[in-house]
Amino acid sequence: MTEARITVNGKETPIFPCAPHTTALDFLRDNGLTGTKEGCAEGECGACSVLVARPGVNKPTDWVAVNACLVPAAALDGQEVITSEGLATPGADGTPAALHPVQEEMATRGGSQCGYCTPGFICSMASEYYRSDRCEHGNPLDGGDDAAEGHDAEHGPNGFDLHSLSGNLCRCTGYRPIRDAAFAVGEPTDEDPLAQRRDEEPPAPVATEYTQDGKTFLRKNTLAETLQVLRERPDAVVVAGSTDFGVEVNIRSRRADCVVAIDRLPELRELRLEADHIEIGAALTLTEIERKLDGDVPLLAELFPQFASRLIRNGATFGGNLGTGSPIGDSPPVLLALEASLVLADVDGERVVPLADYFTGYRQSVRRPGELIRAVRIPLPLAPVTAFHKIAKRRFDDISSVAVGFALVIEDGIVRKARIGLGGVAATPIRALATEAALEGKPWSEETVEAAARVLRGEGTPMDDHRASSLYRSAMLGQSLKKLHAQTTEAVSS
Repeated sequence: MTEARITVNGKETPIFPCAPHTTALDFLRDNGLTGTKEGCAEGECGACSVLVARPGVNKPTDWVAVNACLVPAAALDGQEVITSEGLATPGADGTPAALHPVQEEMATRGGSQCGYCTPGFICSMASEYYRSDRCEHGNPLDGGDDAAEGHDAEHGPNGFDLHSLSGNLCRCTGYRPIRDAAFAVGEPTDEDPLAQRRDEEPPAPVATEYTQDGKTFLRKNTLAETLQVLRERPDAVVVAGSTDFGVEVNIRSRRADCVVAIDRLPELRELRLEADHIEIGAALTLTEIERKLDGDVPLLAELFPQFASRLIRNGATFGGNLGTGSPIGDSPPVLLALEASLVLADVDGERVVPLADYFTGYRQSVRRPGELIRAVRIPLPLAPVTAFHKIAKRRFDDISSVAVGFALVIEDGIVRKARIGLGGVAATPIRALATEAALEGKPWSEETVEAAARVLRGEGTPMDDHRASSLYRSAMLGQSLKKLHAQTTEAVSS
């Protein structure tokens, strides 16, 4: 057993005697940091949000907000964590001498009533407060409420992106004063220690072998070592952001004998632009991919804001979303439309599998025991007409009833190529092959779309469940294609 330790609010704290499945939330509360709360245990409410020092996109280090209820404490071995208690400036006796700017604004503007959710809001807000390029993208408008003036209600004059709070729920305060507080915070001062920390390198990944009560948490330094462990331990559970596995631990009391963390493996954290494809490391978080691509793949740029919440995207990865094989994951329909392939690796080498051939059944795939998704490859050039339509009960932070990814090449009014990925309408994510055939070679016209929409309504085998009926899902497929036509006709003709 290694001496696993986490630096919490500047103090090194041993993980022992926590069990390997113990969440960071329970670990922090067991150590007296009870500002961090459990609200849902599923990563949906944000009451457990904390800050973790992670590799930065524009600076060496970013302060990233994550759901402490999902992340195993052992996964933070050697890392730095800041809780809501650690944000205030400490006095000589250890009690807070001055509130942090986000705490001050929340208090001043009435952003808290019962206060249960407030520490989580504070940490998510602090993560956005310290985003290095936030003030470079300030809203040039004055932040007024008059929609006629063109005010962007989701971005403040200080550059604050309200999507950073999309994973935080408040049941009694109301969101207006919380938004007011977010839009009022200024820039970090030069003396701010957490702002200064961004200019230093983040903690290096630590090789971890933590065993308690016959259960083990492992983190290796290299991909080769990790693949060897998976060859020897085919029963091991592989985790990256733990946004899916953490729910299994909390809600279904899953206790794996061996958990292997891959989220910090350098071989899985590269993003490369090649002449004929983009390669995205399977352990890059969705937030990192979004900021590194910076809109260069428009279909992905449309996906990201609709994928769960910022808190989840700060941990979730393409490798994890595809590895679970869920038929309602939001990334497979988009990646199917982009004709993505997966690079699968084991101790014997690598192979490339088209995503369209990857899924074989409900939560099943061609991935062999001991094999990992190393990267996702998206071929170039990209289709010029793309869209992602997510049908769900909530606008953000919800599970899809139906998800559709479109990628079309339309030249001289003719559909030269069509790729359509579907989620939520079959046991696996699927390509709408019949609809693609009904579109290709035809004019991008209302008549063609009406006919193709009828075909699209018959794709897959949608079922009735608590999210939607099969008839509703089929109807939404057809409407989705009509919506795309209505949205793109003017753009294509011009």
